[in-house]
Amino acid sequence: MSLVFPHTFVPWFRAVAPYIHAYHGKTFVIGMAGELIAAGKLNAFVQDLAILHAMGIKLVLVHGFRPQVNEQLAAKGHPSRFSHGQRITDPMALDAAQEAAGQLRFEIEAAFSQGLPNTPMANATVRVVSGNFLTARPVGIVDGVDFMHSGVVRGVDAATIRKAIDIGALVLLSPFGFSPTGEAFNLTMEDVATSAAIALQADKLMFLTEIPGIREKLDDPESAIDTELALADAKRLLARLPNAEQPTDLAFYLRHCVKACEEGVERSHILPFAVDGAILQEVFTHDGIGTMVVDEKLESLREATHEDIGGILQLIEPFERDGTLVKRDRTEIERDIDHYTVIEHDGVIFGCAALYPYPEGRTGEMAALTVSGQVQGQGDGERILKRIEQRARAMGLDSIFVLTTRTMHWFIKRGFQQVDPDWLPEARKRKYNWDRRSQVLVKHLK
Repeated sequence: MSLVFPHTFVPWFRAVAPYIHAYHGKTFVIGMAGELIAAGKLNAFVQDLAILHAMGIKLVLVHGFRPQVNEQLAAKGHPSRFSHGQRITDPMALDAAQEAAGQLRFEIEAAFSQGLPNTPMANATVRVVSGNFLTARPVGIVDGVDFMHSGVVRGVDAATIRKAIDIGALVLLSPFGFSPTGEAFNLTMEDVATSAAIALQADKLMFLTEIPGIREKLDDPESAIDTELALADAKRLLARLPNAEQPTDLAFYLRHCVKACEEGVERSHILPFAVDGAILQEVFTHDGIGTMVVDEKLESLREATHEDIGGILQLIEPFERDGTLVKRDRTEIERDIDHYTVIEHDGVIFGCAALYPYPEGRTGEMAALTVSGQVQGQGDGERILKRIEQRARAMGLDSIFVLTTRTMHWFIKRGFQQVDPDWLPEARKRKYNWDRRSQVLVKHLK
C-alpha cells in the first residue's frame, strides 16, 4: 500500500488542483431534497459540504422536507395532498411543516458542528446562518384548487445573504417565506433554491435528488446519463416532457435548472444523492456525475491561442517524461502555437495535436497528439484527428503522417498505413531521428 498510494494519490491530487483554483471564491446554491435526510445521508453530505467550504467555495444550502412533513401528517392521521407538483397546505399541514422545518434545521446545524478527529469535519469551522431572507406570496387558486398556505417566492434578500457568505458563513434556507403582514407560507425547496441562485447570480445551482440525472434515451432506463445538456437542448426536451407532479418525474427538477440558466446562473445540476460523494465528483472530476444544464457546451474543440501554451505544456509533460512523445520546449510551442488544435473543457486543456504542413510534398505531419489520462477512451483522440484532417484538407494537402514508437496500432485502426522513412518529405527526412527508430504512418485524405 505504501508503494502504490503515492502513485495514485499524487496524480489525482494534481488533477484536482485546476478545479480548486477555478471554484475558489465562487458561489454555489445547493438544494437538498428531504429524501436525502430521510435516507440517513445527512452527515456524509455535510462532510462533503465542509470540504467545499474549506476550498473557499461560498455556500447557500436549501433543505426540503417533503417526506418529513408527510410523516408528521400521517402521525396525526391527516392526509398529504398535492396538486400541480406542490403541497396543498391547509392549517394542519402548515403546523406540520413548521415542526419539520425546526427539527431539520436543528439536525443540520448539529451536523455542521461535528468535529470528530479523523473525519472530514476535524478542525472545520463552518458557521451556519439562517433567518428571514425570503418574502413570499400565496399560490392562490389554480385550476379550481385552493393551495391555502402554500406560496411562491416573491423576493430574496440577496444583499444580506451575500454579506454572510462573504465572511465565510454558510447560509441555510428553509422553504418558508413571509408576507409583509407576517403571514407564513410553505414554499418548495426547488423554488427557493432557484430564486436564491438567480438573485445571487450564483456560479452553480445544484439539486441533490432521488433521480440519477437525465438519461440519453428517455425510454431506456439502462441508457447512460447525459452529463451535459446545452440550455437550448434542455428547453426542447422540457417541451416534450409531460408536466411534473412528483420529484421523480424528469421535468420536476429540469424545469428549475432551465429557469436558472435562462436568468443568469452559469450552470445548474441534477445530482443523485444515492451516490456517495456525488457533489465532490461533480465539482472535482472532468465528466462529473448526474446531469448539468449549461448555457453553452463547456467542451470545445478549437485552434490554440497563446493563452493555451501553459496548458499544453502541462498536458504533454508526463508523456515526454516517459518517452511517448519527443520533448518540446516552451519556445518551440510558443513559436508554433498556430499549428496546434486543443480540446478544452471548462478552462482546462485535455487534448492537443499539431499539424506541420510540407506543401512541397502535399502532406503534413500530425505531431504531439495527446489526450489526458483522465479522459482517455472517450473519443477525444478521434475528434482531434478529424479536426487535423479538416485543417489539412483546407490547406490543400493530400495526406497526413505521424511518427510514433508506441501507438502504431491506434493509428492503423484509423486508416493509417506504415511506410518506409524514405517516404518522408526531404525537409522532414533531414530531421528524422534514426536512433529513435520511429514508425512512419501515412493516411491519405479522400
